[in-house]
Amino acid sequence: MLKQVLVLALPVLSIALSSALAGEVRVMSGQAIEAGLVVVVDTFRKQTGTDVKIAYATTPQMRERLAAGETPDVVIAPPALLDELTKAGKIDGTAGVPVGRVGVGVAVRKGAPKPDISTVDALKRAILDADWVIYNRASSGLYVETLMQRLGVADQIQAKTRRYAGTDMVDPLVNGSGKEIGFMPVAEIVHFRDRGMELVGPLPAEVQSYTSYSAAPLSKAQAVLDFVAFLATPAAKQIFHAAGIE
Repeated sequence: MLKQVLVLALPVLSIALSSALAGEVRVMSGQAIEAGLVVVVDTFRKQTGTDVKIAYATTPQMRERLAAGETPDVVIAPPALLDELTKAGKIDGTAGVPVGRVGVGVAVRKGAPKPDISTVDALKRAILDADWVIYNRASSGLYVETLMQRLGVADQIQAKTRRYAGTDMVDPLVNGSGKEIGFMPVAEIVHFRDRGMELVGPLPAEVQSYTSYSAAPLSKAQAVLDFVAFLATPAAKQIFHAAGIE
C-alpha cells in the first residue's frame, strides 16, 4: 500500500522546495510514526539528494537524550515535549509543523483468535479473558495504564500485565502461545505486520486517545528547513495517512 502511495505521490512532489545542498539531516523521532516517516524520508532523499538519518525513541527517552546534550537537527515529538524545548530556548516554537496523530490499537500475534473489542464492555471482557496484557512505557502506554484504571480492571490484571520500553513489546507478543493481547499505536501495529503482529482494531471511540506529533528544527540550515517544510506537504500527508497516521 505504501509503495503504491509513493508511486502516486512522486508527480506531486514538484513543489517549490528550496534547493537543499546534498548533505545530512539528523532527526530524532517518536517511534509511533516510523511506518510513514521511513517512506517520506526516502521520497525527500530522492527529491533533494539530501540524506536523512533517523533515531527513534519514546518520548521519555527523547527527553533524557536531549537533556543530556544530544543535538539532532529536527525533533518530531508530541506537543508537550516541544513546548518544553521551546521554553528552554532550544527550538523556535513557531517554526514547527504538524505531522499527524496516531490512535491506540489492539494487537494479537498473527493467526491468533481476534477478541471482540467493538464496544467498551467487549474490550473490558477481552482484557480480563487474556492470558497476558502487554503494552509499552511510551506515550500510548501511559494512556493504556490510565485506561485500565478507568475500566476498573487494573488490580485484576496486575499479575498478568507486562510492560516494555517502546517496541520491545513486539517479540513477547508475537512469540506468545496463549491469549496475549497487546496495546500500541495503530501505525506501529501496521508497521510490524511482517514480524507476525496483527491489528484487531482501534480502541472504541469512547475510550480512544490520540498522540499528535509535530516536527521542529533545532538547526537553521537550509536542508533542515526544507525537510521540515516537506513534512507538511500534501504528498507527505498522503503517505502518512496510508501508514495509519491521521
